[in-house]
Amino acid sequence: MEKILVIGAAGQIGSELTIALRKQYGDTNVHATDIKQAPPDVVEGGPFQIMDVMDDKRLIHFVIANKITQIYHLAAVLSGNAEKLPLQAWDINMRSILNILDLAKEVGIKKTFWPSSIAVFGHSTPKKNTSQLTVTEPNTVYGISKLAGERWCEYYFKRYGVDVRSLRYPGLISYKTEAGGGTTDYAVEIFYDAIKKGSYDCFLKEDVTLPMMFMEDAINATIQLVDADAAKITVRSSYNLSAISFNPAEIASEIKKHIPEFSITYHPDFRQQIAESWPQTIDDSVARKDWGWKHKFDLASMTEIMLKEIGKKIGKPVAV
Repeated sequence: MEKILVIGAAGQIGSELTIALRKQYGDTNVHATDIKQAPPDVVEGGPFQIMDVMDDKRLIHFVIANKITQIYHLAAVLSGNAEKLPLQAWDINMRSILNILDLAKEVGIKKTFWPSSIAVFGHSTPKKNTSQLTVTEPNTVYGISKLAGERWCEYYFKRYGVDVRSLRYPGLISYKTEAGGGTTDYAVEIFYDAIKKGSYDCFLKEDVTLPMMFMEDAINATIQLVDADAAKITVRSSYNLSAISFNPAEIASEIKKHIPEFSITYHPDFRQQIAESWPQTIDDSVARKDWGWKHKFDLASMTEIMLKEIGKKIGKPVAV
């Protein structure tokens, strides 16, 4: 039986991935960790403990003691927050992935997953249908750390045979965990404010189109990639991943179909420049060919679920 460790289990991806993995492998076989308390369903649904990925000695002891065979390393300082403390963000993002890769090499972890991001792209990257192999000149500390991480992943695979797999996530949208300091987080915040206040003040301009994905698709893609036969994995840096692309005006229009009185205003902040450096649409044909990736949710279906579930969560039901 696989023994799985999820690092960053209190975060937007980690909290939902932990639950999905427990359904597949059994509650007791998926260990969740983070430097902060995780949501109740993560803490109560299986083994959870506070642990810092930067503490390499404790980490290796934990992995050996619990006979861990797979690691999902999701802890990171995200794009918006990273710009406020660039050197600290670089240190956390880089040292943590190197700790995990070296641990995987030394202990013999069967499979390791680490998330990259569309932040690896920059102003010089073609904006439409951005291909798997293209110009990667990130201009944020988050993007620089993700690009460096991709190179380390491929290095550890080629040099030491570490079976590490990665996805370049687009903006991820979830009703379960609220936004955590990313540039695409407006697409989560907008639903909460639409229901709570009937209005939203967006930190991006109305016409900034970015690649996005509903969290359920992202979780399915992650598990599908890690479950895939190693012989099918041709990309050991990080796979492009795509589902839908939209801008703030388009998501606002979709929300108005269900909340007609909803209004949106625009006051771009420093994240506008970050967003402008990222692609509008992503070509993920390599992932679709290699391991059969397909997304399920479009903007309309995602909006209905988000409004319904957030309304239920905060006690203000929305008819959809």
